[in-house]
Amino acid sequence: MAEQTRPTLLSVRNLTVAFGNENAPVTAVKGLDIDVYKGETVAIVGESGSGKSVTALSLMRLIEFGNGKITDGSINLQLRNGKTVDICKLDDENARTLRGDEISMIFQEPMTSLNPVFTIGEQLIEAIATHQKKSRKEATRIAIEVLEKVRIPDASNVMKRYPHHLSGGMRQRVMIAMALSCRPQLLIADEPTTALDVTIQAQILRLIHDLQVENSMSVLFITHDMGVVSEIADRVVVMYHGEKVEEGKVKDVFANPQHPYTKALLQAVPRLGSMKGSDLPKRFVIPGKEAVEETTPASIIDYSKPPLLSVRELTTHFDIKEGLLSKTTKRVHAVEGIDLDIWPGETLGLVGESGCGKSTTGRSILKLVQSRSSRLMFDGQDMSSMSNTDLQKLRRQIQFVFQDPYASLNPRLTVGYSICEPMLIHKLETPKSAMDRAVWLLEQVGLSADHAKRYPHAFSGGQRQRIAIARALGTNPKMIIADEAVSALDVSVQAQVVNLMMDLQQKFGLAWLFISHDMAVVERVSHRIAVMYLGQIVETGPRRNVFEHPGHAYTRRLMDAAPIPDPAFRIENRPLITGEVPSPIRSIHNPPARLALQEISQGHFVAAE
Repeated sequence: MAEQTRPTLLSVRNLTVAFGNENAPVTAVKGLDIDVYKGETVAIVGESGSGKSVTALSLMRLIEFGNGKITDGSINLQLRNGKTVDICKLDDENARTLRGDEISMIFQEPMTSLNPVFTIGEQLIEAIATHQKKSRKEATRIAIEVLEKVRIPDASNVMKRYPHHLSGGMRQRVMIAMALSCRPQLLIADEPTTALDVTIQAQILRLIHDLQVENSMSVLFITHDMGVVSEIADRVVVMYHGEKVEEGKVKDVFANPQHPYTKALLQAVPRLGSMKGSDLPKRFVIPGKEAVEETTPASIIDYSKPPLLSVRELTTHFDIKEGLLSKTTKRVHAVEGIDLDIWPGETLGLVGESGCGKSTTGRSILKLVQSRSSRLMFDGQDMSSMSNTDLQKLRRQIQFVFQDPYASLNPRLTVGYSICEPMLIHKLETPKSAMDRAVWLLEQVGLSADHAKRYPHAFSGGQRQRIAIARALGTNPKMIIADEAVSALDVSVQAQVVNLMMDLQQKFGLAWLFISHDMAVVERVSHRIAVMYLGQIVETGPRRNVFEHPGHAYTRRLMDAAPIPDPAFRIENRPLITGEVPSPIRSIHNPPARLALQEISQGHFVAAE
């Protein structure tokens, strides 16, 4: 059906949103016009800080809770009963009723939108019982059903767990389940697949599409991933500095972008397979800076030297206690006896589904969680036998960029001081020189000196991620564990940050453990790849070997699920993944079998299937 023949569900006119006081307001969205038709998917794309999330929060009338204010414009929504309301004019009680019943939202940061003191089940049941008027028993059944739909393994047990027990990707799936359980007319999805691996992302996008068709639901999809836009959207709106700069059908915008920013956005999209025939990582080409890419080759690694990090049989379990006596009956096998080596100046890409143990591996190496290993050596020092004091000193040389930047930044400190803090703790700089370096680091990751004086809540998710990267670089570490460090960044900033990582690697011999679900970015930045599944490594080897000749079925599945930035490849044409989802939770009497890796070519190891 052509768009113009569909009834209009949402009509936004001249939307203007400002923050701060009346004397010095900061306008985040300037005179925005958007229409969303019934049963249609509209994607809003743009760099972090362009006003995408502010627009979404304004439509939900949640912007007031973040010190924002709708200063002009109208947001007209057609309700199920046929009436049209201006959301801008609703009082708090009617706006609250509207949320969940008519409009539902998947938030960008699940940890800040899930209540930490209630179990996953309690939060889901409350949402379903409130908005669908169901009994507790019926709401429980629906809750388990929607968790299974978003591919959460062992859903009935996950219902009993708290948000901090789950990985970032698992929490994001819970948020998606909560939003979909209310069956809204309009689903606003703010970066809903940012924290998800490619297989779950493909599954969620297909699920949203199927529910959209089934319920004639409209979707406003906010993302920086142009591959996702091409797969799921009917129309695309490009935002830049709070304004709409381009709008059109997806196939038209991809085939013939008009605005310079749209052209730059599409040019910066990483494409899986673009590194074919290349052995070494390669910088992204930034529009206007093509010459830089040619003059900055990647580092060649000397594998005859000892590795900087050497890990053997790294194992991390989490016990699950049940019953009145809190007896351990089950165990989460998060990391199960893995071996890793990383050389100076090397990037090892660690990929796998959310919940497979990638983040726990990074935390276990830094001994942030209790784990055991037969060998854990860094720069010739045995970390497993170190005292807490020595371990703290060593952590200056191994920095961590966490997956959830909001949770890792102190809300009571300015971002400038947050970046200075590690330098001051390790006595690397004076207070003045530390602040000067913090400002320099902010500029290196695409922010400005003025940002140093602001607090974390004043930034978008992508901007907070850049701040976390700047902080990690402050202590001149020898190695950085980057846990989904560029997943929340739009493609143009992502390209800049990845290039910065490569520059620092070449300049300082910096090693990276690059944990990510984005196969196209991992292919671009990595020297070697390790593929993780249910706590174990199933394939590892040089990047070219793994990507061009994947030996394990799971690696091939990850590559097949990667979104393709081409409107010819639509999500409805992808096969729907069915069947039971494997779980890392097992009885204490039933540990998993350790997988043996076999060498299929030089340095390329694959587990037997």
